[in-house]
Amino acid sequence: MSHDSTRRDFFANPRLPLMAGLAVPVGVLSTLAAFVLLSLIHLFTNMFFFGAFSFADRSPAGHTLGAWVVAIPIAGGVLIGLIARFGSEKIRGHGIPEAIEAILFGKSRMSAKVALLKPLASGIAIGSGGPFGAEGPIIMTGGALGSLLAQTLSLTAAERKTLLVAGATAGMTAVFGTPLAAVLLAVELLLFEWRPRSFIPVAVACAVAGFARALWFGSGAIFPLQTTPPHMVALFSCLVAGLLSGMLAAGLSAALYKVEDMFARLPLHWMWWPALAGIVIGVGGLIEPRALGVGYDVIDDLLHQHVVLGVAIALLIVKAIMWVVALGSGTSGGVLAPLLMLGAGLGVVLSHVLPGAEPTLWPLVCMTATLGGTLGAPLTAIVFGFELTHDGNAMLPLLAATLTAHAFVTVTMRRSIMTEKIARRGYHIFREYGVDPLQRHDVREVMTAGVQVIDAATPLDVVMTTCFGPGQTHRAFPVAADGLLVGMVDRGALQRWIDAGSTGNIGAAAASEPVETAVPSETCQQVAARMAVHQIERMPVVDSPGSRRLVGIVSRSDLVRPLDAHFHEEHRRERFWRPRPFRPR
Repeated sequence: MSHDSTRRDFFANPRLPLMAGLAVPVGVLSTLAAFVLLSLIHLFTNMFFFGAFSFADRSPAGHTLGAWVVAIPIAGGVLIGLIARFGSEKIRGHGIPEAIEAILFGKSRMSAKVALLKPLASGIAIGSGGPFGAEGPIIMTGGALGSLLAQTLSLTAAERKTLLVAGATAGMTAVFGTPLAAVLLAVELLLFEWRPRSFIPVAVACAVAGFARALWFGSGAIFPLQTTPPHMVALFSCLVAGLLSGMLAAGLSAALYKVEDMFARLPLHWMWWPALAGIVIGVGGLIEPRALGVGYDVIDDLLHQHVVLGVAIALLIVKAIMWVVALGSGTSGGVLAPLLMLGAGLGVVLSHVLPGAEPTLWPLVCMTATLGGTLGAPLTAIVFGFELTHDGNAMLPLLAATLTAHAFVTVTMRRSIMTEKIARRGYHIFREYGVDPLQRHDVREVMTAGVQVIDAATPLDVVMTTCFGPGQTHRAFPVAADGLLVGMVDRGALQRWIDAGSTGNIGAAAASEPVETAVPSETCQQVAARMAVHQIERMPVVDSPGSRRLVGIVSRSDLVRPLDAHFHEEHRRERFWRPRPFRPR
């Protein structure tokens, strides 16, 4: 078989250096936005719970308001409703589904209002006690910044998507210090492709954010942890922990949308829903104050087993109720930090019964498995758990438990928490993707080489009677002179030329109209796309770009031929070896 120097592992993209260069300012801007968002959360926490204009990092659990604390989340909910009603409805929700919707159905266009109002609303929501994290809002805000930069330049929708995702993942990197997990989040949730043209700029933005965050947030793991290597029996414990974490993830997702349906049935405008949810948040905060706000300090205590069993159970129940009700009301806040806390709480409970490892391993394992099961992004969750703690000994338990949770959720649930909201708006998202069979095959493999050609010197009326009469064999024919392509002709074009009074040969008429050509080295997918754009069914194949030497013709039915082999690969069951029966002598 001869070597073909035109075939590549990846498509050549001369604009890749430009996109990688644009990802640098996107990474810096997203890191700055993360700093602003966290500063707003600190500011509003101090204003709501301590009556102080301060940017100090204080937990709302340390307030001295007594029963008046119930009023704080209600006031925050009213403000969020007003911002959403009179500012932008796009600030509602936890950010990631909204980013996915903008990518897939909005040509990656986001507004400046979102970039300004999303961090403000999220700062108020979390600062008034909302049980959310900062990661969802910063994903939305960073994505909006990347999209806005792209909209000021002459870029395609695919390039806008790249910068949107670069901004979103750079923001996540800045908040958590997890650049690898952020890149995997892009691959598993946001890009819907695996191509250097998008993957490399996203990685550049995350790397820039990873270095830049040290200026504002310092370096190192957020929740440093070091466990001892687990024993072999821990594998069984990991499967149990993963199964229970998957159940928790599925239960939280189902409960969230049940609550959302309940709010939708209320005879009340949606702008008041966050205030109603504020009642539940306030009562929950009165029962368990540490369930208020982001709760990074609580996650750290759970991971290090600094919380007794009774408190862990109370946190698990109260935080779950507060988070499900608050998020179901359509307020603004993220899902990662609450899922980390809920999963870690489950791990504290299970650490009293699971054998095979030290107790501090199981909060980390359940935290990661719950996150992976809920997001439908297991690789992101595994690397996220590692980067949050830098605990290398936990990698195998994280892998076993997270994939178990993910398997349970994919079998028992049709959609994840990331896609259910989009599906309710009438859009379906298919999360699986692979290499298109049409990309794996070239035109030379499917084209017809023995082409029936119309000589350019043939008169028009002769072409009509001989090629488009009762014995017509093809829909369209190439017109050629001495082996060089002149044009294409079908019945409609030929009749139009005759009705217009054209006389003479077919070559002159065919040459008057442009013709799309393919070359043998093009993929079936590329040619199929051009056929769809130009609404043609057959395309002549020339030997090289710029040449007119005809070497074949390809039709739409030819292009779908690789799908037949793909179908058999997926559905035909074959057996090539059968054990011979043992016959004693």
